[in-house]
Amino acid sequence: MFTHETTYRVRYADTDQMGYVYYGNYGRLYEIGRVEALRSLGVHYRDLEASGVWMPVYDLHCRYLQAARYDDLLTIRTSIAKLPTARIEFEYEVRNEADTLLNTGQTTLVFVRAANQRPMPAPTELIQKLAPFFQS
Repeated sequence: MFTHETTYRVRYADTDQMGYVYYGNYGRLYEIGRVEALRSLGVHYRDLEASGVWMPVYDLHCRYLQAARYDDLLTIRTSIAKLPTARIEFEYEVRNEADTLLNTGQTTLVFVRAANQRPMPAPTELIQKLAPFFQS
């Protein structure tokens, strides 16, 4: 399993009138987590797109356990539990500074060739960079 953590400080613009992180912003936190997780492997979204690979979100699940609030420093833990094929699945945990679990989620993204917008296998470079985390 591959796991990466990144932090994010909740901004005023992220919150609703009650000072809680607006529920629709958790998808953005997941995106921050997965982009930084891939970046830590040396895989950049910009480079994938330039090479003709798109990664649209196919599925998103989100569970709200407790509210994140304005100015909280959140830790977004992003995991990949299995090697990708034509899809890649990410799991997320969002915690506050007290290490309280606030939110869990999962997204599935598909690999698509930009030229014809058809599904494709995961890029070889990504598989090679993830493979060491799945060897026993």
